[in-house]
Amino acid sequence: MIKIRQKIVDQIILHAQKVYPIEACGYLAGNSDTITQSYEIRNVDNSEEHFSFDPEEQFTVVRKVREAGIGIMANYHSHPKSPARPSEEDIRMAYDPDILYFIISLADKTPHIKAYNIQKSKVEEETIQIIN
Repeated sequence: MIKIRQKIVDQIILHAQKVYPIEACGYLAGNSDTITQSYEIRNVDNSEEHFSFDPEEQFTVVRKVREAGIGIMANYHSHPKSPARPSEEDIRMAYDPDILYFIISLADKTPHIKAYNIQKSKVEEETIQIIN
């Protein structure tokens, strides 16, 4: 189970809505089992169907996270028009087995968010506990 603060959920949903119909993306960071920070990163692909982090922004975020004494726990991206489940490309591009992969779906009126552990093309949904 992964814990995430409600304000972080609100921030990443807002990010996804702000850049719609482009996929939003970024990192989620914290300590132990609780995500306490979100970091938006520009999608250099500027695409409705896939994303790539802006490398300069990515390294800046990694540095900020280290300086804050926390760790990167997940990356997130949005699916503007499809469910909150990993696509074949998402699975293929899940290179880091030590983090989770959050997906925010805007396909329905109400946004949906799910988290996945993806290792060697094996996908397991992670339980999310939203806390204050």
